[in-house]
Parts: sequence; C-alpha cells; structure tokens
Amino acid sequence: MRRVLLAVALFALALPAQAFARGEFDPTTEFEQHEWVSIHLGGLNLSITKAVAYLMLGTVLTILLGLFLMRGKTLNRRQTVGESVYEIAQVQIAEQGLPSKAIGLWFPYVATLLLFIFVINLIGFVPLPLTGEKWHGVPTWGIYAATSSISVTLALALLTFVFTHVEGVRWNGPVRYFKSWIPEAPKPLLLLIVPLEILGQFMRLISLSVRLFANMLAGHILILTFLGLMFILESVVLAVLTVPVATAFYLFEVVIVISIQAFIFAALSAIYIGSAIEPEH
Repeated sequence: MRRVLLAVALFALALPAQAFARGEFDPTTEFEQHEWVSIHLGGLNLSITKAVAYLMLGTVLTILLGLFLMRGKTLNRRQTVGESVYEIAQVQIAEQGLPSKAIGLWFPYVATLLLFIFVINLIGFVPLPLTGEKWHGVPTWGIYAATSSISVTLALALLTFVFTHVEGVRWNGPVRYFKSWIPEAPKPLLLLIVPLEILGQFMRLISLSVRLFANMLAGHILILTFLGLMFILESVVLAVLTVPVATAFYLFEVVIVISIQAFIFAALSAIYIGSAIEPEH
C-alpha cells in the first residue's frame, strides 16, 4: 500500500512542469483579520471582523440551540439530547469542580461555556460564505473557527480568571484568600515560592486560552494545508492523496476535538473557580 501511495505521489509530481510552479495559496492568510465594518471609539477598536461575525453567529445559534433542546412540555428525542447535555454539564463539570454551595450560582456559567465553545468550534468546520473574499462578485465559502484566534480564547479565559479571584475574595476575604497562595515552607524558600505561585496563577490564564487556540488553529491549518497542496503544486491529481488525508483530519476534529476542547475549557473553569472558593481543597 505504501508503494502504491508513493507511486501516485511521484506520478503527480512528475506531471507537466507547471505542477512545480508554486502557486499563491497560503493557508496562514485564512486566519488574518480584516475590518469589515470599521468602528473606532478613541483608541478602542470595535470593528467587525471575520472573528466577530462568527462570534455573533455562534451566540445566536447557542441561544437557539438551548431553547430548542430545553423547551417543550413533553419528553421527546430533542429533549433527551438536551437532558444529556445538561447532565454532562451538571455531573461531569459543575459537581466535579465546584463546591456544593456554589453550584447554583456558577453552573449556568460553566454550562454556557460548554455549549457556546462547542457551537463556535462546530460552525468553524461548516463551510460558510463568511471568508470576506469574493470570486467574480460571489462570496467564497470556507471554514474558519473564531477560537483559532488567540484574542477570542484569551477573552474567554479572562472571564474565568476574573471570576476566579473575585469569588475567592468574596468567599474568603482578601487576606485569607491571598494567604492561601502561600504554602507552608521555611522563610528563605518563600522568597522563591511566592513569585512562582503568583506566576502560576497567571499561567492558568495562558494555558486556558492557548490550549483551545492551539488545537483549533492546528486542526484548521492541517486541513487547509493538505487541500492547498493541489493549488500550490497546481496538480489536481494530488487530490487522490490530499483529499482523503484532509477528510480524515476534518472528521477527527469534528467528532473528537471540538467536543473535548469545549469540555476541558468548561471543566477547568469550574475547577479554578471552585479552588478559589475553597482554597483549602
């Protein structure tokens, strides 16, 4: 099988000389943000970009999905799916990360994170005419995930970061909460441990945002790169190799990655908030 694949690849590369001419396709340009509607308030840039459009669409779809799954007087298939989602958010996320006294307050937040990030990730793999480019006046279709932008994932992580420390101070008081950051150790070691502990709090923010961003960005780049080889090498025959590989990556991302990343982000948010409310645990 390997010999067959190698032979096909060599045959494709041995086609007419123009197959070796590098095209203009560059998968990294798919993630550039251009202002569609320019909105500047002083030094604040509130312009509508591709990422903003996807976030708006994701927000509307998340609300509609929640209403569709949860509304209704009689139990049916869609409500069964809704109950399954609710159970995952309640049992696997909220109850595992939050203390019982805080579940009622913070369950809506972590459940919303789960559903919103899942929807945003999912529509990132649905071809839509929101690329910002046109072909003969017709908008071109493509895939793009708002969560492949570090500014989007960082904003989501900042919410969790702020809520974590606000709740820590609210439940424990500022002295007791910040004192909980300092472990018991000889005083000379505290000079080293305290800065590392403070840095560790900010590393949560970075890891939470970068994990989601990196996974979604890598998945899209792999798909676009394999499909783009046909344009870069200007050889349609390469589709025999590139399309199946790109399809495999596409299915892996849609079936596994988007759900796992939404779950991890929501679960870690619950754990961080819960650990701030009860730092002794």
